[in-house]
Amino acid sequence: MLVLVALVAGLWIYGESSLNRTAALTDYEGRPAAGSGTNWLIVGSDSREDLSEDQQKELNTGAPEGRRTDTIMVLHIPDNDTPPTLVSLLRDSYVPIPGHGRNKLNAAYAFGGPQLLAQTVEVSTGLRMDHYIEIGLGGFADLVDAVGGVEMCLDKPIKDPLAGIDLPAGCQELSGPDALGYVRTRVGPRADLDRVIRQREFIGALTDKATSLGTMVNPFRAVPLLAAAPDAVTVDEGDHLHNLLPLAMAMGSGDLVTTTVPIGGGERVPGVGAVVRWDREKALALFDALGTDAPVSADLITKPPA
Repeated sequence: MLVLVALVAGLWIYGESSLNRTAALTDYEGRPAAGSGTNWLIVGSDSREDLSEDQQKELNTGAPEGRRTDTIMVLHIPDNDTPPTLVSLLRDSYVPIPGHGRNKLNAAYAFGGPQLLAQTVEVSTGLRMDHYIEIGLGGFADLVDAVGGVEMCLDKPIKDPLAGIDLPAGCQELSGPDALGYVRTRVGPRADLDRVIRQREFIGALTDKATSLGTMVNPFRAVPLLAAAPDAVTVDEGDHLHNLLPLAMAMGSGDLVTTTVPIGGGERVPGVGAVVRWDREKALALFDALGTDAPVSADLITKPPA
């Protein structure tokens, strides 16, 4: 037991010292003031920079199209007893990007990396981000494999050659490559809306398994997980490994509220493509509630289709 404790402690120290960091959260004129609670900006990057050609083939990443973000979420952890809230921001959201006019939200990452994406999210939501975490394509698959796969239950089969998946209906353990395809595919009647729901559900299931007692006391799970985490994620330069604990607890919370930013409609914009516009009144009401640790009213919560 002492050997195991020493091993885990050593991995923790290694993880803290080798954690990838970037200057994502910086001050600028007009930055929103800090509100109640804690806000995390959670990003899934589609960058292939650290993937070999063989890894790209295994993960079915497709041809690189610049640095973009497949997943953009804001997690609010309140200071009071209201439940944490996870909000998906559709990547095709048509928003103002500082210095670049209006464009799709995920274009901010391509224009200026994590720093410009964080600033764009703050300007669009009125919420100040306190922490930043980014997971790359290979890193996501590594985390899933480190915990031995994640079980998901599908109501319908999903087949998407572009994402490299052919999943039957029913409950099944998803390996890293299959899990990556599952959260990236846009197959479904509502395309990106269905995808962000799958992303939230899977991330919740992954967090549950990663923080479960069965993982923590099993050295064949805990050690690979602690070893994979530093290479799998990038955080803000002010973040540390211990900051990930409340993030994991909130994501694994049974009362976590999950929703998508309220949408007002969609259209095609010349030079930009198909975009979605937020319902500004409802979106502002949602973000105002989060900024004050107030409960989010039911009419602001987007439910999955029945």
